Amino acid sequence: MSAFLSTLGGRLAERWMALLAVPGLIYLAALAAAGTLGQRHWNDTGRLRARLDALAAAPGAHSPGALAVAALAVLAGAAAVGAAVQAVGTWCEKAWLTDARGPATRRLTARRLRRWQDADRAYRTALVAAGRATIAGAGDAGPLTESAERHHAARARIALAAPRHPFWAGDRITAPEHRVWHAYRLDLTVAWPHLWLLAPDGTRAELNTARAAFAAAARLHAWAAAYLLLGVCWWPAAVIGLLAAATAAGRGRAAASAFADLAEAVTDLHGKDLALALGIPCDGGLSREVGAEMTRVLGKDVA
Repeated sequence: MSAFLSTLGGRLAERWMALLAVPGLIYLAALAAAGTLGQRHWNDTGRLRARLDALAAAPGAHSPGALAVAALAVLAGAAAVGAAVQAVGTWCEKAWLTDARGPATRRLTARRLRRWQDADRAYRTALVAAGRATIAGAGDAGPLTESAERHHAARARIALAAPRHPFWAGDRITAPEHRVWHAYRLDLTVAWPHLWLLAPDGTRAELNTARAAFAAAARLHAWAAAYLLLGVCWWPAAVIGLLAAATAAGRGRAAASAFADLAEAVTDLHGKDLALALGIPCDGGLSREVGAEMTRVLGKDVA
């Protein structure tokens, strides 16, 4: 038990340092630099060195007690900043996945839907043109096929299905739900907890990794907002914020895609196991009949 508690305490300390203390210390250092240099002297290292020398020459700098209190205060401040930014990161994560409820989110969703519909019409027009050229045998249909593929990729960059969320991540995360329903008539919302229990440990670990990566991207986005706010006083912080925001957006998209692909793969690979566990005959792969019966059973629909 002592060894277990020691290991647990080490892991908690390591996680605290990684998520709160170290990023908070870096931000406090940037905040101190912003307060010392400002916009006019943004790159004046001599001014910063003079400030550090003044602090080192202060009477309290030679007192062990004062140094200990200052170190504790700095660590507490770093943890407080880290906790606040982590809370903002949780809010950012929820915002990325929010649905179209309020007026602003409905407008964003409607805008994305119009873009998707325009791309969908362009794709279908190009696809029909390529098909007609192939059937008629009128010259090389290759360029028309390539045009259809480009329009299909452009539509997929907006969303895999008609957008229902104001942001890309929300549609990407929920895309498996719509795709599984269209293919198998299986309600993934009610089936997912059961699929999770049937999935092997390695699969669940992969899903947890993708989920953690998405949360980390949201936290990085929150740090980007904090540095952009600090850029009002010291513009190099705004550059850091912009770079962090671009990195967070790319990582968030990659993590959302990975999680959605894994969720759909779990359904394809273990859907039959779930049907058999529920006592539903499933000789071949999943079908719409089997999926509809699974939805009825899992939804407790006795009618």
